[in-house]
Amino acid sequence: MDTRSGEMGVFIAVAEAGSFSAAGRKVGLTPSAVGKLVGRIEDRLGAALFVRSTRTLHLTAEGALYLERARRILADMDDTERLIATGAGAQPRGRLRVSASVGFGECCLLPRVPDFLALYPQVELDVSLTDAVIDLVDGTTDVALRSGPLRDSALKARKLLESRRVIVAAPDYLQRRGVPVHPPDLRHHNCLRFNFRRSLDEWPFRDPGSGEPYTLAVTGNAHGSNGVILRHLALRGLGLVRLGAFHVAADVAAGRLIPVLEDHNAGDIEMVHAVYVGHDHLAVRIRAFVDFLAGAIGRERADRSGLESPRATGS
Repeated sequence: MDTRSGEMGVFIAVAEAGSFSAAGRKVGLTPSAVGKLVGRIEDRLGAALFVRSTRTLHLTAEGALYLERARRILADMDDTERLIATGAGAQPRGRLRVSASVGFGECCLLPRVPDFLALYPQVELDVSLTDAVIDLVDGTTDVALRSGPLRDSALKARKLLESRRVIVAAPDYLQRRGVPVHPPDLRHHNCLRFNFRRSLDEWPFRDPGSGEPYTLAVTGNAHGSNGVILRHLALRGLGLVRLGAFHVAADVAAGRLIPVLEDHNAGDIEMVHAVYVGHDHLAVRIRAFVDFLAGAIGRERADRSGLESPRATGS
């Protein structure tokens, strides 16, 4: 028994049992070993913890103080281990820091936060929405929800969804400007686009007859830094927008946005992963969150596979 926590445990057993022999039976040591261990504590502290008589032990004032503090320290250690424990039956608890892209956060994460916290009330969820790539290695984020291809790294990733991209517009916009039937019709439409550097002023398509892919230059009078901005502009009838279907699935189902040019859809896929630092003992709160989100998204997509509302067609 060479750790201080172990020594404290034996000392507490002696104080509660009132003798070295009774404490030894409780902790599995001989009375002599228990006496030597208590003596080692007293030597280190430079104070007597017990007043010894031939039959009984009584705590000194210093011993009573040591007993109070030892109980508190061991209780704190137990609480800490329960807080961090990753074994079977451990309950998720503690602060969980999640970063998500703005678009995915708005449509897929934030609506599910109440259900997650109701299921795991001892978790304190800290959510940040940003389209910047977060460095998980620095320890300031537990889970990042990232769209697009993953970089090679030592991080662990779990795919949450893959979604094709669609071109949509509000019904009033299509009523005013007409429904594009072929991609070249977009030359006469206002196309809302991203403003970041890697975005191109071209949208991809696929010929419905030959299957050959091609791109077409598009123009418009409004740009945005993320899908949330462009979706809101499209909802207000400003123009056509090309987004991942998961961004607009609820709007399409409700008739607020209508897909167009589906026969010419390029079929490219946007993927979203939950990314986290992987190791042998993954924190229970991280595992619970990723499992919850993957399950919730999977169930919803099974109930509503793809965009099921009618496509807009030309008159």
